[in-house]
Amino acid sequence: MTPDWLTPQTLVLIAGGLHVLGYLVIHQVALRLLLLSGTAVYILYYMSAAETPLWEAVYMSMAMGTANLIGLAGLFWRRSKLAIPARHRDIYDHFRDLPPGDFRELLSLAKRVTLDEDRLLTTEHQPVTALYFVVSGKLKIEKQGEQFTMPPGVFVGEVAYLTGRMSSATTWLSKGAEMLVWDPARLRRRSARKARFKLALEAMISKDLALKVAFAVAPHREDWDHSEVVAAAKARP
Repeated sequence: MTPDWLTPQTLVLIAGGLHVLGYLVIHQVALRLLLLSGTAVYILYYMSAAETPLWEAVYMSMAMGTANLIGLAGLFWRRSKLAIPARHRDIYDHFRDLPPGDFRELLSLAKRVTLDEDRLLTTEHQPVTALYFVVSGKLKIEKQGEQFTMPPGVFVGEVAYLTGRMSSATTWLSKGAEMLVWDPARLRRRSARKARFKLALEAMISKDLALKVAFAVAPHREDWDHSEVVAAAKARP
């Protein structure tokens, strides 16, 4: 038996209130759940507002609810570790700041390469043709006549990617090292289409740049464990 207070007028007020709350919420999952709840109540309203259910409105509300459910499933998939490709799960710790769905998309644009010989990646004051991420092996760097090394877990060519300028340093990787390689033009096209992907990638690169600023303070200090600095920086939220 339906309570006396649960009239069609009450239903439409509840449904409208849920939608208003949804539009006030920034969190995507909460927003979609509120809108979905409001849609369900609207369907109850359309079923009871007149002697004959308003089937057209019911069907359209069901269609909108279904679309909302699909979007909600996409959000959960993007955050689920099931989205991480099996062949790249071993390196996800390097990209923990990226949601699994964005990581999957980023890696879909990359080539994973193990070097069978020493490789020159960038040359100081010359154009950069790719964005790199060092998975394993030490990165050798020469900048303004100074030479030093950095441990794996860093980007190479990220300044040129963000600014479009020439390389700020000459870098090498030794035989046996492993790296990821991206075509900057493809990354920019994907970023232009997906603002969320762009923000996530640029936030990660910015954190990498902050880490390199820390290294620049004293790259030759023997008492400074670079690998521990990298691990500590990447563990911060």
